[in-house]
This record gives sequence, structure tokens and C-alpha cells, in this order.
Amino acid sequence: MPTLSKKSELMPASPIRKLVPFSVAAKKRGVKVYHLNIGQPDIDAPKCAVDAIRNLGSNAVEYTQSEGITEYQEGLVKYYAKNRINLDKNNILVTNGGSEAIIFALMACMNEGEELIVPEPFYANYNGFAVEVGVVVKPVVSSIENDFALPAISEFEKQITPKTKAIMICNPGNPTGYLYSKDELLQLKALAIKHDLYIISDEVYREFCYDGNTHNSIMELDGLENNAILIDSVSKRYSMCGARVGAIVTRNKGLLDAVMRLAQARLCPPYFGQVASLAALNTPDSYFEEVHKEYTARRNCMVEGLNKIPGVYCPNPKGAFYAVVKLPIDDSDKFAQWLLEDFSYENETVMVAPATGFYSTKGLGKNEVRIAYVLKIEDLQRSIIVLEKALEAYNKR
Repeated sequence: MPTLSKKSELMPASPIRKLVPFSVAAKKRGVKVYHLNIGQPDIDAPKCAVDAIRNLGSNAVEYTQSEGITEYQEGLVKYYAKNRINLDKNNILVTNGGSEAIIFALMACMNEGEELIVPEPFYANYNGFAVEVGVVVKPVVSSIENDFALPAISEFEKQITPKTKAIMICNPGNPTGYLYSKDELLQLKALAIKHDLYIISDEVYREFCYDGNTHNSIMELDGLENNAILIDSVSKRYSMCGARVGAIVTRNKGLLDAVMRLAQARLCPPYFGQVASLAALNTPDSYFEEVHKEYTARRNCMVEGLNKIPGVYCPNPKGAFYAVVKLPIDDSDKFAQWLLEDFSYENETVMVAPATGFYSTKGLGKNEVRIAYVLKIEDLQRSIIVLEKALEAYNKR
């Protein structure tokens, strides 16, 4: 029998999706599952985006340019200008979701065996992307005790070797919801300049900042023109996860030329997704105001409810719509599976993402889970009740 590749064997299963078969089985048994495991918003996409697909003027579904539809690139220039980032369309390449943007960035910046420093916990698929590209993740541990703030720069310095090529952050953070301050970004800037490193900043949750906090982009900082790479996506901004449209943004012309060659090899980003994304640029401010109000209420409901459960600690996220929550459990992987296989309260259960998959360091996240507060308030309230009952039952076994 032919053997599999080493990469396929090293590729980790998604902590967000690997429990889906158990969820499907629970539903077949008639158990209602509250999905706290995945950042799939239940909010409608903007009407202008949906109408653009419904009202296509042509039946032809053509290839677009490898860098994306020109009108969409130009529209993104105006969008970023509103967010204090001045660009031209030649700084932007449209991708098949933010995932492809990250893979392209890693492929263009790094050779196999070179090292990528990432504060952990981090978006689980960073591990998978690194395996695909053949780079080595060097984690710097952040702590729930200080709500996952940027670790001390001295901890980054300890990880730097001749093979270090880049630092990656997610701002606001998935899975933690942590929002980096401008001072923290300036510390990373100084580190990148000192060691001649790229900074890859995943900013797909930029619209989701709470309590009057403002998002600061790595692209706003002077002096990083050749170092800064912004990763973006329409998935969360417009509740359009299935559109699969992202972008890689940089002022480094040589880097973007390299990315363009990668983009040509995969032909083009999705036609329908770009049509919807172009139209979504006309989304009225009232849409974002309502979304912001709703997610603030959901966050407050989740944080307040979880912190009332004995032994549970949930930080108060400043951004995104996730939190890494500390639970009184022994093994988050076993607990998450047990919730779906063996537990129900009044014929209901919850699905969470074990935090182990959001760390690169083995053994971390054993008593933590990621929760996405993307459900309506009534469902979140019910989920918290079910989770409390589950913890009681799990620890009495």
C-alpha cells in the first residue's frame, strides 16, 4: 500500500471541527446542541451584498484577475482609508479567504525549516498552515491570569534564532478576544526592526472592539513599510463566512510580486464572493452599529453568566467574539467529547472547542475551552445553564 506524506501525518485535526461527528450523532438522538465551538455568526449578511448575488446582470461566471476584481481592490483602498490606513490598489491582493492570505504570506516570506514566532493561544489553523508550508511555530505563552496580554518582549527575544523570519499576531485575537494596544504594537515594531523580521497581523476582527476601545493596525505604524503584512477577510465583518474572500495587504512590492506569482498558480479568487464583497463595501453604518450593540450584549451575557459558575473564570474580551474560559475540569478534549456523547440536560447539551488545539506547547489548555458568543441572547443564557449542569455532573463521575 502506498505511504502517505509526512505533511499529511503531521497535519493536526481542527479542534473546532473534529468533534462534528459526535455533534451529528447527538442530534440524531434528538439532543439539541448549542454551538459555542465555532465563530459562525447567526447575523444576516448585509442586504446589499445578498442582493448583488440575486441580481447578477450576466449568466457568465468568469475567471477574475488573479489579484482580484479591480473595482473591489479600489473599494478596499477607500475602506482602509476610513480606518487610517493609506494605500493604493497595488498594495492589495484578493485571496480565497483569510486562510489563503496567511498561507501566501508564509510561502512568500519563509523557507522550509524557518521559524515563526506566535503568541499562544492562537487561531488553531496557524498550526495547520505552518505544516502545509513547512515552517516551525515557536510559541510565546500568554496567560489567562492577565487576560492574554502580549507577553514580555524578553520572552520573544528568547525564541529568536538565526532561523527566525517572522512574528504573527491576531488582533483582536482569536481565540482570546484580546485587543492589542498601540504601545504593544510599538514594542513589536521595535523588535521586528531590530531583528529584521516580518510582522504578519491577522486583523479580520477589526470591527469588533468593545467598551470604547479602538483597533490599531500594524499598517498604521511608520517604519514598517517592508516588514508589515496585514491579513483581512469579509467572513466576520459582514457575516459572510461562506463567501471565502480575504486579502493580503503590504507596502513591500517585492513581497507582493512573489504573492502574485502564487496567486496566478491558483488562478483567481471566487467570482460570486467578490461580487458580494464589492457590494458589501456599501453597507450602511447602521448595520455595524446594530451588530456592535448585539455582540456587546452577548459578550456581557456570557462573561457575567460564566463567572457565576463555581470554579469558572472568563476574561472580559475587548474584541472579536470569543473567549478562552478556564473550567474546573481535568481534560478539555475528553470533556468536550463527553458533552456530546454522554451528557444532556433536559435533552440539551453544548459544543465547545477544547483549548488544547489553540496551543502549540503540549500540555497547555487542558482546563480551558474556547467559547464563541455568536448565538442570540436566549440561547447563550440557556447554554450557560446547561454548561453549569454539565460541570456538576462531570465532576461527580
